[in-house]
Amino acid sequence: MTRKSVLITGGAKRIGAVAARRFAGAGWHVVVHCQSSVDAAKKLVAELDHAEVVRCDLADPQAAMAMVRDLAGRLDDWRCLVNSAAVFDPDKVTGLDPATNARAMRINAAVPALLAQGFLALARSSAGRRVIQVTDQKLANLNPDFFSYTMSKAAADVAARMLAMHGHDDDRVYCLAPGAILPSHDQSAQEAERSHRMNLLARRTGPDEVAEAMLFLAEGPLATGQVLYVDSGQHLLDQRRDVIYLEREERPA
Repeated sequence: MTRKSVLITGGAKRIGAVAARRFAGAGWHVVVHCQSSVDAAKKLVAELDHAEVVRCDLADPQAAMAMVRDLAGRLDDWRCLVNSAAVFDPDKVTGLDPATNARAMRINAAVPALLAQGFLALARSSAGRRVIQVTDQKLANLNPDFFSYTMSKAAADVAARMLAMHGHDDDRVYCLAPGAILPSHDQSAQEAERSHRMNLLARRTGPDEVAEAMLFLAEGPLATGQVLYVDSGQHLLDQRRDVIYLEREERPA
């Protein structure tokens, strides 16, 4: 495969799938990673001009590195890695759940860092390589909900900024911090419609905006180590709880 290529982890559904369509529309060969969403991944790939599916459990570091070595060996121009896959399980600031924490730290932080290291060491590209680590606006707008998830995204953010300090001149490592985009956890569509407008612009940020930001980072001139927020200004607020719960608390009885 000589076409410029991107690996999108968690690319079968939600924001990952929107990003896959955007990259494909811009002429990229898209490698859609999935674990259990194989049917969704195959259906998505069938809709794209240049795409393929890779299956890997990101809870298994050895399997993750095997995936990187395989892709690096057969993609002649692997320019971009998008670490989008994540788990978002609830636990409390007053009661960390060890199993939830271990899973979040591995899948959301440790293995993405390992993927980035392998990509930067092994991938071939004459145009430079780009790592895009998806984090979360809540790192700048902290609240105590989803304790282990937030810890893991903070670790992913720091890891990405450290990786940006060490690399070839043509390599770039970025963080992309979305706000509330799609219904998550146990939200209904109606709850998401209200809660996702809790930002400075009082508007819903679309998954297409996040995908466009990913493509900009993959192709644009931004200096390494930067964080790009796509959240309609949510990170500039001081929200005492996650918007899932703020909306429920502030909803008229």
